[in-house]
Amino acid sequence: MTAKKAKSLKVTLVKSPIGYSARQKGTVRALGLRRMGQTVEHQDTPVIRGMINKVSHLVKVEEA
Repeated sequence: MTAKKAKSLKVTLVKSPIGYSARQKGTVRALGLRRMGQTVEHQDTPVIRGMINKVSHLVKVEEA
């Protein structure tokens, strides 16, 4: 068996969710982001990609 290396994404909060809908604030929190400039690492899955897509105007994404 060959082990496939799982890609990961670095997600950084670059804009405050204040003034946006509670749903978008919840998505930012669900990504694990609490404060401006904070970076978290996630597996590259369709679920995470969808969450990032919904708050793309608030976050910066890099492949790790």
